[in-house]
Amino acid sequence: MTEPNAQRLLLVDDDETFRERLARALRARGFDVDTADGPDVAMAVARRVHPQVAIVDLRMPKGSGLELVGSLHALDAQMHILVLTGYGSIATAVEATRLGAAGYLAKPADADDVLRALADPAADSEAEANTPSLARVEWEHINRVLADCEGNLSEAARRLGIHRRSLQRKLQKYPPRR
Repeated sequence: MTEPNAQRLLLVDDDETFRERLARALRARGFDVDTADGPDVAMAVARRVHPQVAIVDLRMPKGSGLELVGSLHALDAQMHILVLTGYGSIATAVEATRLGAAGYLAKPADADDVLRALADPAADSEAEANTPSLARVEWEHINRVLADCEGNLSEAARRLGIHRRSLQRKLQKYPPRR
């Protein structure tokens, strides 16, 4: 149950486990949360419920998070849009801001990280300006290559120039925070 004056929030992410876990945590903090697994569903939900806040994953198999940011901003210029991504870069942060995003947050992120970013987007931008650790950059690169190979470990290992078993070991570790 949500509060009668709860802020309406749209959460868009293709990772069902992450999306539902974050939605539960945000509901527990008083938000009225609607979810979508891609841009088409997100736009349909946004037209129907008119959320004040949208949290949008950058990379989704069903479409671009950047295009969705632009579409949501065109639908409601007052909507507070936060881009959430595991594939962060300065170029995508600039583009997301240009399209109407108020904030940009790197995964892994939890509900507290999201609330901090929603409360003070400028503080989040300062935090994102810090250089990530080498371990974090390596983890992001490995996952980007694996996504480009559509989850094929052998092909990803070949492209990365490492043994398949070494890649499996690296993927079993939790991603570094920074």
